[in-house]
Amino acid sequence: MKQISLTLAALALASAASAHEPKVLDVNVEKSGMAWRVDVTVEHPDSGWEHYVDGWEVLDNAGNRLGYRILHHPHVNEQPFTRSLTNLALPDGTREIFVRPHCSVDGWAGDSLRVTLEP
Repeated sequence: MKQISLTLAALALASAASAHEPKVLDVNVEKSGMAWRVDVTVEHPDSGWEHYVDGWEVLDNAGNRLGYRILHHPHVNEQPFTRSLTNLALPDGTREIFVRPHCSVDGWAGDSLRVTLEP
């Protein structure tokens, strides 16, 4: 009985931890000349300077970083929120990108959002 209680407690803690993971809700990409603009909408229960989404990255399908957007402050009263990365240069032939948010406490989110690019 004690083992079951410990297992349930561990599952509850894991679930609570993942509830605080930042999540990318939407990504809009637009090509302008040779560069791209990436608008990312993120949701996270920011609580202040000690725990907030502090950035997101754009990756290729091999996991290489193509761009990074630093978020300089918490967005406690603005959830979800959208921020942009402009003048992003993508390698020729890139047909998809992946966007992954970062939390100041929990690190990188486990899931990234796949975005198909229009040529």
